[in-house]
Amino acid sequence: MFSAFYQRLAHTPLSPLLEHLPAPLNAWQHKVKAESHKNPLRLLQHFPPVKASVVELGDTVRLGQRSDVSQAEHKRLEQLLLQMKPWRKGPYALCDIFIDTEWRSDWKWQRILPHLKPLAGQHVLDVGCGSGYHLWRMHEAGAATAIGIDPYDLFVFQFMAVHHFHPLNTIHCLPLSIEQMPDAPVFDTVFSMGVLYHRRSPLDFLLQLRQLLQPEGELVLETLVVPGDEQTVLVPTDRYARMRNVWYLPSVDALTLWMRRLGFENVRCVDVDETALTEQRRTRWMDFESLEQCIDTETNLTVEGYPRPRRATLIAERGKKP
Repeated sequence: MFSAFYQRLAHTPLSPLLEHLPAPLNAWQHKVKAESHKNPLRLLQHFPPVKASVVELGDTVRLGQRSDVSQAEHKRLEQLLLQMKPWRKGPYALCDIFIDTEWRSDWKWQRILPHLKPLAGQHVLDVGCGSGYHLWRMHEAGAATAIGIDPYDLFVFQFMAVHHFHPLNTIHCLPLSIEQMPDAPVFDTVFSMGVLYHRRSPLDFLLQLRQLLQPEGELVLETLVVPGDEQTVLVPTDRYARMRNVWYLPSVDALTLWMRRLGFENVRCVDVDETALTEQRRTRWMDFESLEQCIDTETNLTVEGYPRPRRATLIAERGKKP
């Protein structure tokens, strides 16, 4: 399942990862095969063979068109993809089946792309990549290798489903947490988008991200923030926007201070954006509660009374500090 990934790494500056990653990846592979009767792996086995006649890696990742499969295969394929809900990051169009994901992830990409150093020829990592939408956009921007990690099996299977239509050997989604990544400073750019606030120890998480960067490497960090000064950090009493696993929401100034204290250099905030109801919403492909159900429309606060979701993107360099 990961042989193409290992072959790819062997001939790149990422080869030190080969000393550490096969063990957890092999363990995961044995687990999912043993449980294939109850996980989406069984769905992938029913996908028709497809050679995508159209590949467009724009705002919608479009792979293949309807004529690439028979009418019966098209109908069956849509049913299989729907069984892999919830689809959160996208959108995708697979053989003209439009997967209208919960998030308009293309909007986020449009906001951050003008501020990135050129990705052409770079080896990049996306921590918490979900279904891997941004990996396709990183490839489109010229990345030599784009690797995503995500500990949630469903998202990895969703990536496999999309990758089935255009199996590039330069993009990979791995079922790993950041704790399973070695302290190997091999990546030119590390992305972490929508993860920091889920971490019980955000400073340790930032250090883990830093340790994966080459000395001149760049971190792209997107996370929830709140208004305030260097000492402002919101710790929700229980939930934030109905989410249980939200721990720390710093202000931009507080987050900047954290990063500088940890050795990051040239820390700058390049974007702050209040999440719109049209950017994160229920769809046919994610039909559970979404942002609209988490906002009190009379107060414009979350249903718990906190500031409504606002996301900031900060970019920084690893720096020379040990």
